Amino acid sequence: MSMDVIPVSALVRAARETLEARFPLLWVAGETSNLTRATSGHVYFTLKDDQAQVRCAMFRNRAQALPWRLENGMRVEALALVSLYEARGDFQLIVENLRQAGVGSLFEAYERLRRGLEAEGLFAATRKRPLPALPRRIGIVTSPQAAALRDVLAALQRRAPHLPVVLYPTPVQGEGAGRQIADALALAGRRAECDLLLLVRGGGSLEDLWSFNEEVVARAVAACPIPVVSGVGHETDTSIADFVADLRAATPTAAAELATAGWVEAAARLAPLEQAMGERLNRRLRNLEQRLDLAARGLVHPARRLAQQGQALDLLATRLAAARYRHQQEILARCRDLDRRLAARRPRADPWRGRLDLAAQALASAARGRLAGIAHRLDRAGAALDSLNPAAVLSRGYGIVRDARGRVVSDAARLAPGEELNLRFHRGEATARVLAATPEKP
Repeated sequence: MSMDVIPVSALVRAARETLEARFPLLWVAGETSNLTRATSGHVYFTLKDDQAQVRCAMFRNRAQALPWRLENGMRVEALALVSLYEARGDFQLIVENLRQAGVGSLFEAYERLRRGLEAEGLFAATRKRPLPALPRRIGIVTSPQAAALRDVLAALQRRAPHLPVVLYPTPVQGEGAGRQIADALALAGRRAECDLLLLVRGGGSLEDLWSFNEEVVARAVAACPIPVVSGVGHETDTSIADFVADLRAATPTAAAELATAGWVEAAARLAPLEQAMGERLNRRLRNLEQRLDLAARGLVHPARRLAQQGQALDLLATRLAAARYRHQQEILARCRDLDRRLAARRPRADPWRGRLDLAAQALASAARGRLAGIAHRLDRAGAALDSLNPAAVLSRGYGIVRDARGRVVSDAARLAPGEELNLRFHRGEATARVLAATPEKP
């Protein structure tokens, strides 16, 4: 009986097809070693335990999708297809996905809790509250040592430096962290000192972020009376707290940006209004300054005005005296002329001469009376001017009191003990200090 002879390639191909048909996709656990990253982007490594090992190949598109970096010595679980590499006849696993050992059970717990809370309606959009457009105080629930806190504070300082911030410190990783996060949320709700809360933490593995997947945290977020923005992990990380929160942010920094979006928008709207108001105010001030300069040029000190009026009065008195003298000389000249003319005609009767003398005397008397009346009016005007002259008042023993700014003080109620005053007398000035001021009683 003869046996068929087949080539090696046919044998290896048949073995590969048998393996692939016999073993569908399955999870295989082990420790990584001999890790190699090819220039093509493919990743090759060995998956082993204490009794066996197998070669693994993870192609570029699958390797790039990993949210964490694969290293030697890591305990992993590989979703793989059993196969043979025909060119060398090597038994190998074609890896479709990788997860760190233990993640499988965590993921199952995650999915179980997510489905249960979703069925209760904790993720419903109808229970989500809108964020305050312009929060007056922001609370942050995180660890004081977390890098996420520094990122959030930097973003808030950059976008809304006027906003006060309250930190509710809590561990965000490790045993008991979930309960402490829930307690911090409850404390913030009781104090009611903030109108917006940021629940933040930086990125990490599923185990690192597990505190935010605990039911106690989810229910604390749902029960918090203050709107909550969740910014946990990186953009690709999604926690149960993200589903329950009123708004989910991709990162802690993004949470701070969402919280201050209203203030940034308001500042953008106010900027042109502030500029326009400043320009109008500057124009108004310039107009007032010009009006003040114009008023200052027309403002004359009372003493100067009195001096000018005194000069004008002296000029009028001089002109009046000159006019009076000229008028008198004209009358005398007319009288002499009439006397000469009468003398030339040699009147026959002396009574005409007497009547003419009487008329001349009456005319001279009337002129003197008229001039005396004018002089009397001039004297009265001079006396009135003298009464208005501050120097004349000062000569009678009065003084002028001015404060440190040069303003005349007419009311004792305006004075304060210790205030320095300037006293002006008829001759000279003096400085005084107020010991006590007694206002006039009504």
